[in-house]
Amino acid sequence: MTGSSTSGIKTVLHPVTDLAKAKAVYTALLGTPPTTDSPYYVGFEVAGQQIGLVPGGGPQRMTSPVAFWHVSDIQAKLNEVTAAGARVKEAPHDVGGGRLVATFTDPDGNVLGLIQDR
Repeated sequence: MTGSSTSGIKTVLHPVTDLAKAKAVYTALLGTPPTTDSPYYVGFEVAGQQIGLVPGGGPQRMTSPVAFWHVSDIQAKLNEVTAAGARVKEAPHDVGGGRLVATFTDPDGNVLGLIQDR
């Protein structure tokens, strides 16, 4: 058993090549307009989840959707998963408003994410 827990997947980011076209499709799919709409990120809040569109995969150069588990202690959880065999892809860093984000890969190279809010 591990020491820290998650509160589930609450954020899924999707890399997109054409933000305007993707925004139209996701608005139709989700049935709601975006709650965040900027040139570098469009976000939708639906059923307690954040669905985000990231042009060009953002600075992380995402090539596929990434699910983010929300945790209370990002460093503790990152330590646990790396001790179990994961590899850090992107160390914890603040993306604004005190939100910390990190990504890691599982043994098969799948990218997974962690988010810690204040």
